[in-house]
Formats: sequence, structure tokens, C-alpha cells
Amino acid sequence: MPDNASKRDPAPGVLPMFVERWSPRAFADFVIDQATMVRLLDAARWSPSCFNAQPWRFYTSSQDSFNDYLELLVEKNQVWAKRASVIGFLVGKKHFEHNGKPNPTYAFDCGSAWMAMTLQAHSEGLCTHGMAGIHHDKVAEYFSLDSENEEVLMGFAIGKLGDPAQLEEDVRAREFPSLRKPLAEIWPTFAEKSGRR
Repeated sequence: MPDNASKRDPAPGVLPMFVERWSPRAFADFVIDQATMVRLLDAARWSPSCFNAQPWRFYTSSQDSFNDYLELLVEKNQVWAKRASVIGFLVGKKHFEHNGKPNPTYAFDCGSAWMAMTLQAHSEGLCTHGMAGIHHDKVAEYFSLDSENEEVLMGFAIGKLGDPAQLEEDVRAREFPSLRKPLAEIWPTFAEKSGRR
């Protein structure tokens, strides 16, 4: 973890895996083996979801497809993600399979799966970085997705933490674990009980 990670201020007892997780852009030259990828995605498989629908679909690059995946990112993300071990995309299924009705929580449930994968990666000494900066339409076309039932939610990179010196100056300036809003700001009940509002 970078030195300024000490500025993070978790409440006593919060598990380190939550506080230590962050989203770097500097990745080292590293190959993630298939067994590790199986563990990462299997961790996502065990996430909770409405009606146990498991609406998430993870698409991850191989050595042969890496450059194709890279080109599906916006240019500013390509600059640093080209050093990642794996590039992937998370797609959500918008309808329940058991009755065909709209699933109002599919994106929420996919976020749960993403976090599970991310924490498994962290436990294995890997880093992840989620991205909104992707060409959603091109991703959908590349994977021949059904626009009526499938939505491209995000892109992501996975790899080993690398040297920030390899990054462009403007990107390097943001290469540190970000802080969080005060607890009272995201938990109004806490604010009321503590007299902070």
C-alpha cells in the first residue's frame, strides 16, 4: 500500500481487506494463471442475488484476445490498462430466466459479484480497477449481446501492483488510495444519533 494509505480512517474492527483494497492504474508485468482466475470468478459466483438469479456474466481476456479487449476501452484508459494482466467486462442480464420478467435489481446484484471478485483478488495479492470509460456499444457488438436482455455495466483490469513511475504524469498524480465520505454522511441514522446533523 502507498504511504498515504495511512490517511484512511476505518472504524475499529473493520476488516483490513476492505480498507486496503484500492484501484491502482500501475500494473506490473505478470501472468495470472487459469487456476487463479477460476478462484476469482468462483468467488463472484457465490454472491447474493434476487431470486438467486445470478444475473452477472464476466468476460475476461486471454493472451490472444487481450488487444481486442484493450481497444474496447476509451483511449485514456488504454494508456495504463495495457500493462494489466487481464481486461474484462461485466454484463448484466436484465430479465429473470425463470419467468422472463424484468429484474429490478440486476445491476445491484452484479455490483455484489464484482465486489466479491475484487476482494478475492485482493486476498491473492492482486489488484483490480473498475472502469466506466469503455465503448459500451462496441463491447455489446463484440460479444454479440442481446440488447433487450443484456447490458454492459463496466470494464475492469486485474493485475499485480506496479511502479507508478511508469504512468503518465497526470495519471501518476492520482495514483493513491482515495479517502471516503464521513460515516455520518452516508448513514443518516448515525448522524441523527450522534448529533452530527
